[in-house]
Amino acid sequence: MTRIAVIGAGLSGLAFANLLGDVAQVKLFEKSRGCGGRMSTRRHESFQFDHGAQFFTAKSKSFESFLQPYLAAGVVARWDARFVEISGNGLSSRHSWSGEHPHYVGVPGMNALGRALGEKLDISLGTRVEQICGGPGDWRLFDGEERDLGGFDWVVSSVPARQVTALMPGEFRYLDEVEACIMPGCYSLMLGFTRPLPLGWDAALVKDSAISWISVDNSKPGREGPSSLLVQTSNQWAEANMDVGNDSVIAQLIAETGRLIGQDVNTACHVALHRWRYANPGQREGAHSLIDASQRLAAMGDWCIRGRIESAFLSGLDAAQRIRKLI
Repeated sequence: MTRIAVIGAGLSGLAFANLLGDVAQVKLFEKSRGCGGRMSTRRHESFQFDHGAQFFTAKSKSFESFLQPYLAAGVVARWDARFVEISGNGLSSRHSWSGEHPHYVGVPGMNALGRALGEKLDISLGTRVEQICGGPGDWRLFDGEERDLGGFDWVVSSVPARQVTALMPGEFRYLDEVEACIMPGCYSLMLGFTRPLPLGWDAALVKDSAISWISVDNSKPGREGPSSLLVQTSNQWAEANMDVGNDSVIAQLIAETGRLIGQDVNTACHVALHRWRYANPGQREGAHSLIDASQRLAAMGDWCIRGRIESAFLSGLDAAQRIRKLI
């Protein structure tokens, strides 16, 4: 069978491997300790935070169908959040999400879907691919210590665009196209409280602020822990403060969060910060994946379409369908 290496075990890589595993030997390499990419969950004692993607929707028939067994198994559930919008003048709108336009989350954490998708796959976790050497049909991968990770007929990257350009061989025909993709960063601030904050809502889209999103993560299905507040910055503010020290970033975001919600969040008993250096690409026109058939190299990911969970799946689906015809 054709040997395919996939670099990155986010949703696009996981979907690709599941969809193509019947006709190829697919091996995934993931630098992190778990699968799912930005479908991630951070835990500390009794606190839990989805510090990457907050939820996802399914607008395409293919993604809706893909999700059905995971909805039936309880790995994915609908989050009927009490949603508000916050501007500089306070709350500007309020409504509850419902089944008419469902918003989904993983259960008991956002990373549950990634874990479920990876259960039957060949994945090397905690493995960072640093070099791709050789040529079409005989590509070899090496880690940072120059250890040989194996030989492959195809190499498919599902990492952020900026990492694709640093990793892919110069022969990859789409390097200039990938280089043009901009993925601004984001900070996620995690605040844990012993007592619930009296907010009256579960999720808030914020405008005209350093902060763009606030959610009460313990309001999501399957979360039974104490009050967990997840705060995410705007991409513009994150890019301007990407190299600022964590203590300064935390102090600024705590002050702004308190101002926006009218609560003293300095009472948090748990405070943590995560920096997403590549977070949210804008909408991109063109192919949903980049396939260089002559070199047997490919790139996929949400950045090929738009920074959404569904986009990651659609990109993996597109790459799997196109490569299936070539092997």
